[in-house]
Amino acid sequence: MRNFSLIIASFAAVALTLGGCASSLTGDTYSRDEARAVQTVRLGTIESLRPVKIEGTKTPIGSGAGAIAGGVAASSIGHGTGSAVAAVIGAVAGGLLGAAAEEGLTRTQGVEITVREDDGSMRAYVQEVEENEIFRVGERVRIMSVNGNSRVTH
Repeated sequence: MRNFSLIIASFAAVALTLGGCASSLTGDTYSRDEARAVQTVRLGTIESLRPVKIEGTKTPIGSGAGAIAGGVAASSIGHGTGSAVAAVIGAVAGGLLGAAAEEGLTRTQGVEITVREDDGSMRAYVQEVEENEIFRVGERVRIMSVNGNSRVTH
């Protein structure tokens, strides 16, 4: 029973950690470094839109937490050397599952916005989909750029 409680606590810690690591790639979210920095503004017209998936984060946190949980859970199998071997196998399997869970939980829906800018150039921008912002082909938009990051906005 004690091991089961430890497993549940480990998975809860993983979920809380992953939730805290999620960063936003939406058009209206700025990093601390971008706030109060001068931005370059360009204007253009949307030529095309395409739904895309933005892959999730891949940090050592997911695999580390999964390895701990898997090792602890598997260590209760067998006795002596068998328990140690089970713990190692459980840690490896847990690490792989934890990494996959982190990436899957932090994956988001995005949109690729191809814009013909007023200078005649054509560029594509990818950003996370926002519920309250809908883009349409033919619509005039602003492209905001700061510190090497660009976003499309109305």
